[in-house]
Amino acid sequence: MYKEIEKITKRAIDDLLRGDVSGEVSVSKNSEHGDYSSSAPLKIAKLNGTNPIDEARVIAEKIRGYNVFGIERVEAVAPGFVNFFLSKDYLKSELFSIIKKGDDYGSSCDGDGKVMVIDYSSPNIAKSFGVGHLRSTIIGQAIYNIYRFLGWRCIGDNHLGDWGTQFGKLISQIKRNGLSNKVESLTIGELEELYIAFHREAERNPDLIDEGRLYFKKLESGDEEAMKIWKSCVETSMREFNRIYEMLGVKIDMTLGESFYTNIVGKVVNELKEKGLAKESRGALIVEFPEDKLPPLILVKSDGTSTYFARDLAVINYRIGEWNPSLIIYEVGMDQSLYFKQLFETANMLGWGSKVNFIHIAHGLVRWKHGKFSTRKGETIHLESILIEAVKRAKEIIDSSGTSSGLSEDEKLEVARMVGIGAIKYNDLSQHYSRDILFDWDKILNMKGNSGPYIQYTFARTEGVLQKSGGKVKADLELGNFNTEELAVVRMVRHFPQMVEEAGRAFSPNIICNFLFDLAQNYNTMYSKHRIIGEDARVVITAAVNQVLKNGLMLLGIETPKRM
Repeated sequence: MYKEIEKITKRAIDDLLRGDVSGEVSVSKNSEHGDYSSSAPLKIAKLNGTNPIDEARVIAEKIRGYNVFGIERVEAVAPGFVNFFLSKDYLKSELFSIIKKGDDYGSSCDGDGKVMVIDYSSPNIAKSFGVGHLRSTIIGQAIYNIYRFLGWRCIGDNHLGDWGTQFGKLISQIKRNGLSNKVESLTIGELEELYIAFHREAERNPDLIDEGRLYFKKLESGDEEAMKIWKSCVETSMREFNRIYEMLGVKIDMTLGESFYTNIVGKVVNELKEKGLAKESRGALIVEFPEDKLPPLILVKSDGTSTYFARDLAVINYRIGEWNPSLIIYEVGMDQSLYFKQLFETANMLGWGSKVNFIHIAHGLVRWKHGKFSTRKGETIHLESILIEAVKRAKEIIDSSGTSSGLSEDEKLEVARMVGIGAIKYNDLSQHYSRDILFDWDKILNMKGNSGPYIQYTFARTEGVLQKSGGKVKADLELGNFNTEELAVVRMVRHFPQMVEEAGRAFSPNIICNFLFDLAQNYNTMYSKHRIIGEDARVVITAAVNQVLKNGLMLLGIETPKRM
């Protein structure tokens, strides 16, 4: 309906010749202001030097004349808004529409024919999957899910950090420790410790840095021994990563590391040279930006080895040629913001950005109270240990809750897994991606506040109601008038499609989280004040809430336990 309201608002503005102003509407925060509201009169008044409330009255009167089904009344209010109130019959029909559409409710075909490539997770080879990569993984997956739900063809790419000078350093340390023939038996933890040890020793002996660079040059040249050690590190790392992805319930379409693009780098460098965008500087090859608006970047080092900048340009070249995307998203930390401005500017200078929109989702850090982490200093917090702890704590809550007496021990363990992993995801996704995340177990597993367990518990509550009510909702039910608590839920639940679109447009899963929390609160208020089972209207409302909670949690990558 909101699209229809936007359309008729724009039509009224055009019919009245009030100027080139959109008819965009927003969800009214207060039910006294209707279901939707448009601030278009304020913009029109500013444009024409007129009185906003006068503009609102004229537009409201024009819209009333269209007699649009589902709109009960249209009001003009100060200082210059047009408020729309939906009819009770329309709201009732929407409840049954939600139930009928089921898992497809909230989806759209807006993205038909469009391709989106999203680069997310991207852990580094030979390092344990640390909590620092958690954000990229789950935010990236949620954005992928949202865009696919909106009809886009989505391609998720796990761009592994499997190339670069750091591997020369690791190979150097492996060789100096006499482990060249034992590298296949090394664990991910042992590889990580070797990398840390290299930097500790390099602090005392800076010449080791040059040795690391030398071994990376050998790796790029295809040295047999260096390649063998590197491949073993990749295989060990991938086994570790896949195990963590399974715990998280994350599936990424493809895994193409930096090494995949080494054969394309030369082609990209040549194109930069031919277009006069690359120049020599102290033996290296660099890219400078017009009017020095951004710092220059090294394309090829003085020793002839490529940089991640050159490889990232090769990645863009490959993605455009392979998939012809309209949108390429990078879900990478905020500390890389400058670099992505440089990368995207270079792609545009090459002419690659004429049909592609480049987006950097710059997430904040995951912090403990003492600050952030450093792999080089051995401060990595392994994600696996956090996930295990979350499941353990969730199990303790379930055991002590008194509501799980009907569950077997195996069922309790499965629910604890869903709740624990879901709690970690929701704690991150419920906050805007740009914010730093502080780990607070009490908040993460709070059964009453804005948390994953609270949403999951509300879903389980709706499942219980539906099961006790026979499991099916009659489509031919006659629903009477809604009371205050019922109406609050009915008005809110049908806004889900708009929330999904807003979340996609802003690349912000937290919009969906906030909506689900508000919906759960409104439903629980109705549940606590009124008898549900045996009351047809409230069972229908429950079924609609159940479906929307399920669809919303699915987009967030969070499972829905039927009992808790």
